[in-house]
Amino acid sequence: MSNMSFQTILDAAIEKNNSLVCVGLDSDMNKLPDIIKHQENLQYMFNKAIIDATHDLICCYKPNPAFYEAKGPQGIKELKQTCDYIRGIYPEIPIIIDAKRGDIGNTNEGYAKYVFDYFQGDAITVMPYMGIESLRCFFEREGKGIIVGCHSSNPGAKEFQELEINGKPLYEIVAEELMRQYGDNPNAMIFMGATFPKQLTDIRKIVGDMTLLVPGVGSQGGDVESFVKAGLNSKNAGLIINASRSIIFASKEDDFAERAREETKKLRNEINKYRQ
Repeated sequence: MSNMSFQTILDAAIEKNNSLVCVGLDSDMNKLPDIIKHQENLQYMFNKAIIDATHDLICCYKPNPAFYEAKGPQGIKELKQTCDYIRGIYPEIPIIIDAKRGDIGNTNEGYAKYVFDYFQGDAITVMPYMGIESLRCFFEREGKGIIVGCHSSNPGAKEFQELEINGKPLYEIVAEELMRQYGDNPNAMIFMGATFPKQLTDIRKIVGDMTLLVPGVGSQGGDVESFVKAGLNSKNAGLIINASRSIIFASKEDDFAERAREETKKLRNEINKYRQ
């Protein structure tokens, strides 16, 4: 599958599983259920159980390296095991490495190698503060999804992202500049917090049918109806709706994987209600 483009694999997974749900594999060591805690590669074993329970209900997985890097080499090994497992057993499901990298020149080249060559991710999240030009080495990776930070889901997002410049908020300028430089790249995407549906509507007008990654559902309180209606594109898709904690930590008991499946199904069905 890895020689296909991210958007192609994503579209196929959305259609096959009738789902816009992305599960964030943010396997925080402090929140893992007791039944996992005696395992040797516990983050990997936890992820494997979640993946086996949810793979037919979702359109992609999104591990954030921070939860693994915090453990040093062992954590990085377990993230690699997780990616290899998805690749080997469920190759139809794409992997977004939610690394939010953003630097210049050959530093970004190192990040690209880490995500695309070592983990074999299908997509990466990146930050555009150094300018869209600084992201060139990511965009030069043919077929890889490059998901550019535009408006995040946290309360402090407004501090910089909504600053007005020549009568326009900065997040709109970021979206316009991305369209200007990479609008013809089908794997260019944006991430846009679910907690700001009005801004989601504005961005959709700027980026046309471009796919948007929408974090902030579930634990962060994004309202499903408002952001699905605000964010759908003309093909009744164009959204990757991410939930992490509300799914993977739905239970701390032995039934954690079954509960994760129930929560995933619930979210998928609720989203699909507004895709009619």
